[in-house]
Amino acid sequence: MVAPGKRPFHTIIPAFLTKDGQPVMSFGVMGANMQPQGHMQTLVRMLDYKQNPQAACDAPRWRFNQGLEINVEAAMNAQTVQGLKDLGHRTEVINDSYQDFGAGQFIWRAGDPKCEGYVAASDPRRDGQAVGF
Repeated sequence: MVAPGKRPFHTIIPAFLTKDGQPVMSFGVMGANMQPQGHMQTLVRMLDYKQNPQAACDAPRWRFNQGLEINVEAAMNAQTVQGLKDLGHRTEVINDSYQDFGAGQFIWRAGDPKCEGYVAASDPRRDGQAVGF
């Protein structure tokens, strides 16, 4: 509902990651209410699990809808899906992830740009590719 003091979701949600005040990554996951969820899921994979941006981007995603209702991509580990069900989640496996789980692009600074360069990633859920020159 549009009303004073409300902030609706929109499709412009770029992000910029810094560490110790220095730029580390520009990125974004588009896709309405999947945007903040996709940001969190990919960042956790990169920062906590040390995955490179493309691996984090390629990994199966889940989407919270409301209450205990969630959707998961068909590539999600079956034991993980069962574990969610065992916890009481109403879990639906979605076979076509094109529209349902967002799509992201990432440019990660690998250290000193003069020596180590950058790592880029583009989501397989949409058209695009990561290219450097």
